[in-house]
Amino acid sequence: MKFNVQSKALYSQASAVSKVINSKNPMPILNNFLVELRDSTLFITASDLENTLTASVPVLEAEGEGKFCVDARRLTDLLKSMPEIGITFNINDDNLAIEVTYNGDKGKFDFIGINGNEYPSTEIEPEEDAINFTAPSNQLLNGIDNTMFAVGTDQLRPQMMGIFLDVKEDGITFVATDTRKLVKYESCLSAPGVVGSCIIPVKPATVIKNVFPRETPVSVTIDSKRALFRSETITFSCQLLKGKFPDYNRVIPTSSAYTMTVDRATLLSALRRVAVFGDQGQNQAKLRITPTEVTIKAVDNNYCTSAVESISCDFSGTEMIIGFSAPYVMEIFSTISTEEVVINLTDPSRPGVFMPSENAPQSELLMLLMPMNVSDF
Repeated sequence: MKFNVQSKALYSQASAVSKVINSKNPMPILNNFLVELRDSTLFITASDLENTLTASVPVLEAEGEGKFCVDARRLTDLLKSMPEIGITFNINDDNLAIEVTYNGDKGKFDFIGINGNEYPSTEIEPEEDAINFTAPSNQLLNGIDNTMFAVGTDQLRPQMMGIFLDVKEDGITFVATDTRKLVKYESCLSAPGVVGSCIIPVKPATVIKNVFPRETPVSVTIDSKRALFRSETITFSCQLLKGKFPDYNRVIPTSSAYTMTVDRATLLSALRRVAVFGDQGQNQAKLRITPTEVTIKAVDNNYCTSAVESISCDFSGTEMIIGFSAPYVMEIFSTISTEEVVINLTDPSRPGVFMPSENAPQSELLMLLMPMNVSDF
């Protein structure tokens, strides 16, 4: 078996596929790529038994067909240091000796592969009642970008340790929560035309975010156990989380008494400064809000430090004192991209609802954050 391939194209796909491989695997063979030459196309596969990612690369001067396994780290390290040039792989079908040459045989690398039949089977047929739809990659990537930070980490609530995809006929809703904060992102960039739902764990969501290019259609298949995402050059299959996701609409306030509008960058930078002097255990930031000004305060009684900073705002009430977790507010303000943020408030004991001043076309973003108890300012 022999073929020629562009080094950077192969490195790009191999690097993407390697994101599935764990640092420690239950089977040594999973430290390898499964490489298969078929119809003048090279397919590179990696798996951790729960997630499987395959990328394809066109090749030239292909001779023969077959599959073999090669150490993933060795191959990616080699390709990373290669110049942009065509490289030739020559594989001995009898003993799987691999010879890599480039630049007229001025560079030559020899190593041994493993029989591709030893790699665990990664082909799983979707269930008969699986739903299928096609969505632009931007719809999926934006949903993951806006909700990832709110995913729970409590193993006693495993159904919250992922992003909930609520697929409706006219759009997709992405939701994540850890009981302290909740993010809901609705996108109508495409109309799936089907109804279904699933919970995607953090690792697969991260792989999707880092591997699929923007501005490309993605075919999605979801059944009760797995989800399959396919673009022109990438196929990704992942195992879903079991359990029922909480009814997120029930916890989102339908109305609020007061509204505050504040400059996002100004509050974010002020909060970063003030939080330095707060209690690093509680991470509480107190906010005193008046019609024209919000004052942020953090205190650490253990070290006798405190900080106060005031910035302008537009508040529809008279005065309110409320406390929030400073890191959570910073995460929310870092995720929202508009110049101003709108915060709907009712009273110091009820959650605040954070929204961009203007939503992106065909989408709606809402973030809910539970307050912290504040005795005085």
